[in-house]
Amino acid sequence: MKCFVGLDVSSTKLDVCIMLSDTTTPFTASLSNDLTGASEIKKHILELNETYSFERIVIGMEATSLYSFHPAMFFNEDSQLKALNVEVMVEQPNKIKKYRETFEESKNDTIDAFYIADYFRIERFSPAFLKEEKYLALQHLTRTRLQLIEQLTRTKQHFIENIYYKCNTLSTEIKNENLTTSLWSSTMISLMTKDYTLDELATVPLKDLADFIQKLGRGRFKAPDKLAKAIQAAIRGSYRLPKLQQDSVNVILGLLAREIRNLEQMIKDIDKAIEDMVEVIPEYQCLTSIPGVGKVYAAGIIAEIGQIERFKDHPQVAKYAGLNWKQNQSGNANSQNTDLVKRGNRYLRYYLVEAANSVRRHDSEYQAFYKKKYQEVPKHQHKRAIVLTARRFVRLVDALLRNRQLYTPPRRLMEDK
Repeated sequence: MKCFVGLDVSSTKLDVCIMLSDTTTPFTASLSNDLTGASEIKKHILELNETYSFERIVIGMEATSLYSFHPAMFFNEDSQLKALNVEVMVEQPNKIKKYRETFEESKNDTIDAFYIADYFRIERFSPAFLKEEKYLALQHLTRTRLQLIEQLTRTKQHFIENIYYKCNTLSTEIKNENLTTSLWSSTMISLMTKDYTLDELATVPLKDLADFIQKLGRGRFKAPDKLAKAIQAAIRGSYRLPKLQQDSVNVILGLLAREIRNLEQMIKDIDKAIEDMVEVIPEYQCLTSIPGVGKVYAAGIIAEIGQIERFKDHPQVAKYAGLNWKQNQSGNANSQNTDLVKRGNRYLRYYLVEAANSVRRHDSEYQAFYKKKYQEVPKHQHKRAIVLTARRFVRLVDALLRNRQLYTPPRRLMEDK
């Protein structure tokens, strides 16, 4: 006899259905999502095991990120349940949803718990045990870092929009001078948020403005005179806002500038915390040995994968990341126009794609593969090529982590032979 425990988890409730392999359900309940509720479920599992001596016990739930974290860890780490070799499974919600919809149109928490238990009873899932604590701890940092990066990107975009209100030709003039200065660089932020009006900046002698820009940039500008020229040209060619609107834009720019600086400092701090934490994860060095894979990308990949043994092979890792494509076959015909599966772990997909994009700039083999895929299609060349490069990169990541080895370029292998 086998036992399958289905948990429908929300912020406050644990709806549970304990189902046996003959589909009987000796226990169903709606309990609190806390230590008391989880302990009650554990008590019933142990009592039922005394009666049936289960050959297998599976506790399954949907991945609800924050809400499922504590119950999953509680059941996975409990010493009494470990002694019974209890398996704790966290499955993608869309898979269980599709399974439930084939039987039942209505939806409530009690029905959901029943179908979660039944989903695991038919054993069509891919067993994947939970990550060890060190990976989960690292994951908190790497996911927060990505969220900060996304927030910083949105803030910079908002800053650029308000720069356009204040000086609408600034971006164009900087491009015309072939300058690489970004509108959200610290120097540009200072210029656009200091207590200077556009008219005052326009009347400053060009050399004085160039010297002031170089001072703000701490001597890093190669052509401060060209930047000063572009700024003054932009001021002369831009519309002027009425005073009240100009004042509101200045307030917004000042607030956004402060947010940009704060976010950049927070990202630096979290990068330092990530670097400190990965020192206790030996396989981290396997990935940083790949040219182009820095500490942050390596940490992000490892945090999401956890123990590589959770996955059978590299296709399963790719599928987990959402780097796989739908098959479209009818009879003997296979469609060549297939879509990327739009699900999976978005954090792992992000770090794999970003790392692959960096690797192809440092490794000739990946550079050639990227170029080949880029030239195969007339549209969306980069997006397609880099995703395919990331899929190839998964094989390398899987091999290095599984074998606990450092990266050795193919050329070096040839020379060694």
